[in-house]
Formats: sequence, C-alpha cells, structure tokens
Amino acid sequence: MIVYADTSALVKLFVSEEGSEATRNMLQGVHVMGTAILARAEVGAALARAARRGILSEKDALEARRRLELVWPTWIRIAVDEALVLRAETLAWRHVLRGYDAVHLAAAAVWQERIGQPVTVATFDKELWLAARSAGLRVWPQQTSNSEGHGGKA
Repeated sequence: MIVYADTSALVKLFVSEEGSEATRNMLQGVHVMGTAILARAEVGAALARAARRGILSEKDALEARRRLELVWPTWIRIAVDEALVLRAETLAWRHVLRGYDAVHLAAAAVWQERIGQPVTVATFDKELWLAARSAGLRVWPQQTSNSEGHGGKA
C-alpha cells in the first residue's frame, strides 16, 4: 500500500492519543509513505503546542522532534509549488477545505497521478477524509470522526 499521511496522522506517530497505535500499526505495513513538505512545519508546530499546553512535557516534545528529524528523510516529500497551490485553491472551493487541508489533498492527488498507482490518504480530519474519498483517493481509517486530536491545526 502507498500512503499519503497528512499532519493529523503524522502527529500520531509522535504523540500518544486516540488512533496512535492503529496509525503506527498501519504505517508499519506500507510499501511507501509520503507527505507534503509543509507537514514538517505543521508537525513541529503541533508538538510545540502540545508542550505549551502541558499535553507533552518539554522533554517528551523535544524527543518527538528528534524522532521526526530521524524519520523525515525516509518519507517521500511532495514539493509544494505554485501549480500545486493553484490546484489546492480549486480543491478548497470544491470541497470546502481549509488551506493546508486543500494543499494536502492536492499533494496526494498529484502524487497518485505521477506514480500511476492508488494512493491511500491517512487522515483524522473529517473534511479532508471526505474530500479525499470524493476526489477518488482511498482513505484510512475506514471511518473517521470529527476528532482531530493534537495533529489538527497548530
């Protein structure tokens, strides 16, 4: 399986919250995983926010950031250029998405087109999950709630 993980899914690799274990288990079995390059800033911001709010200790947040630095080079990173942003704008209008969610959807769709194989979007953001399914991408988990956890918006 080829998986595109948005920030709400990626944060679950570094913060123990609802869905973390299932996300880790699913990602262990994937052939390849990718994300938009902007996810690096989003995950870092989510970790910093979790530390500020006392959800993570400063030590645990810094350890999570260190782990992110180690795994980041192993993931496919989709570049965000003007063409992708223009596509994201169209998708935002069509699917009523927030800006970065539209960028994630555009990145997953572009990646699927480039590789010519199905891409599964891993997200815990309900709007992105619905939009990805509507746009012809596979989605994981099979059902999602409106809960975004710490990976929602930083």
